[in-house]
Amino acid sequence: MKDFKTDIKDYLLREKAALDKINIDELNDVLNCMLKHYENEDTIYVMGNGGSASTASHMVCDFNKGVSLNLPKKFNLVCLNDNLAELMAIANDMSYEDVFWYPLQTKLKPTDCVLAISGSGNSKNVIKAVEYAKEIGCDIIGVTGYDGGKLKKIANYHLDAGVNDMQISEDLHLIFNHLMMQILWKHLMNENGQEAIYKINK
Repeated sequence: MKDFKTDIKDYLLREKAALDKINIDELNDVLNCMLKHYENEDTIYVMGNGGSASTASHMVCDFNKGVSLNLPKKFNLVCLNDNLAELMAIANDMSYEDVFWYPLQTKLKPTDCVLAISGSGNSKNVIKAVEYAKEIGCDIIGVTGYDGGKLKKIANYHLDAGVNDMQISEDLHLIFNHLMMQILWKHLMNENGQEAIYKINK
């Protein structure tokens, strides 16, 4: 049997160090941005590639169902990487760089928000969509790792894992999602006069 305990401890130490460096002010700003677009009934478009695509899908589930379930008004998040047939058709007939930009054409409003997830901050298809959204006046939330790349420079709001490691970056991105989901769920339930208690299906 192989002994991986040293590697396990090393990974967990790096994870803890990244968690300790999270910028609370940036998180607070993003929470307020999400709340503003919820209150205004805007659409929040979410996107990512690979593991970031999974996080984008997860976020839509957590906000559209998890946060919204017992509220009279719902979040409206749309995941641009969830329609596999549309994504592949655009990639095949046009370009993979167009897979997020093209669906936003004619749909995106200046009052909407685009939340883009990219570990490197340099994913070409993400950057193309974000640049288009920025042109028409949308709020941009960038969720990144490493040095933040181009996305950090474009975004109005930014959440950075602050670590040169893709897996730990993606771990923290999911933590950002769950943290924001739970905080906004509790806030909105209280605002609606309801007790924020999870009911787990048996």
